[in-house]
Amino acid sequence: WASAAPSGSFSSAAFLRTGADISITPEPAQPAEGDNVTLTVHGLSGEVLAYSWYAGPTLSLTHLVASYIVSTGDETPGPAHTGREAVRPDGGLHIQGALPGHSGTYLLQTLNRQLQTEVGYGHLQVYEMLAQPVVMANNTALVERRDTLRLVCSSPSPAEVRWFFNGEALPIAVRLGQSSDGRALTRHGVRREEAGAYQCEVWNPVSVSRSEPVNLTVYYGPERVAILQDSTTRTGCTIKLDFNTSLTLWCVSQSCPEPEYVWAFNGRALKNGQDHLNISSMTAAQEGTYTCIAKNPKTLLSGSASVVIKLSAAAVAMMIVPVPTKPVEGQDVTLTVQGYPKDLLVYAWYRGPASEPNRLLSQLPSGNWIAGPAHTGREVGFTNCSLLVQKLNLTDAGRYVLKTVTLQGKTETLEVELQVARECV
Repeated sequence: WASAAPSGSFSSAAFLRTGADISITPEPAQPAEGDNVTLTVHGLSGEVLAYSWYAGPTLSLTHLVASYIVSTGDETPGPAHTGREAVRPDGGLHIQGALPGHSGTYLLQTLNRQLQTEVGYGHLQVYEMLAQPVVMANNTALVERRDTLRLVCSSPSPAEVRWFFNGEALPIAVRLGQSSDGRALTRHGVRREEAGAYQCEVWNPVSVSRSEPVNLTVYYGPERVAILQDSTTRTGCTIKLDFNTSLTLWCVSQSCPEPEYVWAFNGRALKNGQDHLNISSMTAAQEGTYTCIAKNPKTLLSGSASVVIKLSAAAVAMMIVPVPTKPVEGQDVTLTVQGYPKDLLVYAWYRGPASEPNRLLSQLPSGNWIAGPAHTGREVGFTNCSLLVQKLNLTDAGRYVLKTVTLQGKTETLEVELQVARECV
């Protein structure tokens, strides 16, 4: 610590020696900005004539805060005086409303009656009251395994930084991408489990401040696309339905955001953009493969699942069902045939008993349509044996008979009673 005594402090003729027993401690030990701080001196020996305080590492005039003469109480400010320092009679240095700029090394030089000087030193750290930091993200909506996440904790203070995820301290395993100063997090190929609220916190011994949360969304999927029926997975299965019954299929997947849905029947897209598909009044025409395609507009990925729907064995027996079941005059009605033989050779519809030829409405032998004596011009037959009767009138009510013959010569006769209600006026 030996150096020439600066002008305005002690004479260079004084004997200078390091005060091994002099120590300086701040009170309070960890002051915050704005606190009143006293640098207390310990280990003084003999009768001290004067004190000189320096805010710096050397006994240089530029670092001189103030000199104090004990006998007169006169204090002389130096170049490093900020207007807040005052030397006490016991040698301590009092700082009124200390600021972070007062932090650093302080030297005290004393002069005794033997014109000997001693030097002691101490360190003062004034901690600032920290402003709230801000988390800045390169993007808050990222695609899983494709995008990189970078978070930066912005703060004007050089204080220590720690990170929080969903309100909890960020685990070390997740901090592998942390920068050396702790202020940046980088995650290459971000994962879905890393979506959530991120905060950073700056701290020192007297102050803590945490940022507002930044919410991160990670897009993924669709994955595990499946078709459900009554919460039971049906993907890849065959569902058997009774004739004229209904069914609702649900398409589910793991995806963020919720995917867009497209349904297809036997490879042909249906006009349905919902996550469910309703099948009502099951008939043979609705047998086939139903596919749900889920598309994620953010990841640009898609997935699909399919089921096969067939009429149940119980529905194989042929039957006739009017659609609608209770038509009114003026309406069309279709006498729908369920379970007609697949090896059909010929069928014939009768308006009344099949034993009376004049009752023949129409028949379809080998794909050729033939109108019978009872045909009114309003009846149309189809290859699935169904019969359409257009613009009903009350006289159309009554018994209709269907006769089918298979390639093996098997004959079957069914009948249905059609009711026609009078139109309400």
